[in-house]
Amino acid sequence: MSDTAPLILTAMLGPEDHRWADDLRQAHFPPERNQLAAHLTMFHALPPSAAPELKRRIVDETRGVAAPDASVARILDLGGGTALGIQSPGLVEIRARIADAFHGSLTAQDAQGWRPHITIQNKVTRDAAKALQAAMSADFRPRAIRIHGLAAWAYRGGPWEPLFEARFA
Repeated sequence: MSDTAPLILTAMLGPEDHRWADDLRQAHFPPERNQLAAHLTMFHALPPSAAPELKRRIVDETRGVAAPDASVARILDLGGGTALGIQSPGLVEIRARIADAFHGSLTAQDAQGWRPHITIQNKVTRDAAKALQAAMSADFRPRAIRIHGLAAWAYRGGPWEPLFEARFA
């Protein structure tokens, strides 16, 4: 039987930045809903048949290539949650090339404009989200982060299953 699990593509954070973002997620995400570590999703649901081509493309995008510059540029309001807004023109370019390659097979969510972010709080009351945003904004300073590579995952309804990854030079 063929695999029907949608593919997720993420940008991998450097170890220190991942720990920092995941600590924020652990502190603020409702624990009963938190099945994942902090992550920077580039595509939410690529077709499973795209796996071989996706693997080739992420290897091509990373092999011998320096990691794109990236920073946490702002605190984002998600309505019922809070995220770290990521600025990375290089990562945006990589995503655009991959989106172009899979044009026609993208979901509506993946076909629309991309707003890179790391969700640290979700599915909370509006008041709780606004309170966290106010607290974080009080002493917020942009922060450079390291992008370590790109990783593909299979979504099977719970925690994601790692499939393959490629790291920047």
